[in-house]
Amino acid sequence: MIRTDPTSRRLTLAASVATCAALLAGCSGTDDGTTTATAAAAAGPESTTAKPAQARSATPRLAVTYDGGILVLDAESLSLVGETELAGFNRLNPAGDERHVIVSTEDGFRVLDTGAWSEAHGDHAHHYTAAPALTDVTFDADKPGHVVRHAGRTVLFDDGTGRVDSFDPSTLADGKPQTTTFTTPVAHHGVAVELADGGLVTTLGDAKTRTGIVVYDAARTEIARSEQCPGVHGEAVAADETVVFGCQDGLLIYRNGAITKVTSPHPYGRIGNQAGSEESTVVLGDYKSDPDADLERPTRVSLTNTVTGELRLVDLGTSYTFRSLGRGAFGEALVLGTDGALHVLDPNSGATIRTIPVLDPWTEPEEWQTARPALFVQGFTAYVTDPATNRIHAVDYEKGQVTTTAELPHTPDEITGVRG
Repeated sequence: MIRTDPTSRRLTLAASVATCAALLAGCSGTDDGTTTATAAAAAGPESTTAKPAQARSATPRLAVTYDGGILVLDAESLSLVGETELAGFNRLNPAGDERHVIVSTEDGFRVLDTGAWSEAHGDHAHHYTAAPALTDVTFDADKPGHVVRHAGRTVLFDDGTGRVDSFDPSTLADGKPQTTTFTTPVAHHGVAVELADGGLVTTLGDAKTRTGIVVYDAARTEIARSEQCPGVHGEAVAADETVVFGCQDGLLIYRNGAITKVTSPHPYGRIGNQAGSEESTVVLGDYKSDPDADLERPTRVSLTNTVTGELRLVDLGTSYTFRSLGRGAFGEALVLGTDGALHVLDPNSGATIRTIPVLDPWTEPEEWQTARPALFVQGFTAYVTDPATNRIHAVDYEKGQVTTTAELPHTPDEITGVRG
């Protein structure tokens, strides 16, 4: 059984029994053994104008890019439910409504409807499925960059113009949502996060250099800034709305109205990719320490406590890539190594909780755009793609086992998902 909903873990046994009694057939057991599926028989892109089917429960789905299109899979069985042809090097991010996916294309940000969603109805929800489809909703961008979801808002960053578009993703099913726009003083490869109070945190930089972050209130008046973050890149949100940005020599932390610098233990200690969890005060990051390397294959990851400012380095004994970092349902730090194993770490101590064999050992490609194994975590399941075999694996990282494997019709690249 693939477990994608962490909320079920929080129920007591009595509450679970009561819930099953109330929903009758809504609770059922399944075999926990490993299964193998073939993601083969599925229709091509179809319109979601067909009448949707009602489902007994939410239907999680995955979106996987390949060279020439996007596959949509059932996250439980890993079977193929739809395919959309789309040329170019396309990148994926959840839109924030547990139904749609933002696709960064050559022409802008487009919206993919995965065809699975839930609608609240009093004290319960109704669940639906339909054929996946690439919608007509597009957000123009010269160079589509980072997509960030936080506090019920989704923020798109255009590296080509510095434009920051923000919207409520819950209205995507009705068409293009109302958008608020802000433009950074100078265009750069950046990222922005909208806060719960309407404030905005954006990176600072230009076409050649990136130096730090600036914080604006809801009226877009500057209230804080730091330019002590050379090469600022990437973001993550930790518990208590703590926002973290990576630097070539550490991190910047924005928390409770103040910016704090955490310095790496090496003069060049780059943390360019981070994975945060609102269940944890610790941010998982990569860690590179060789400024002269054309392609550094690091073996250490960083775990930074956003309250104390402690930065801990953990040597995995194997390298990893920027698509290797994830967080578990309760903040566990997950890293997919080039040894083929999924490493599950305690974020507070850095201790290895378990190591789960998933793939054969692999080597990071020279070019960052080249497909390599990728990790996506949803609930208690970690999904791992394997371009070498055109397969995808579902891993129960608590039980420490691969539960389902499927063969794909194309070589997988990026992966993301929705809860449906």
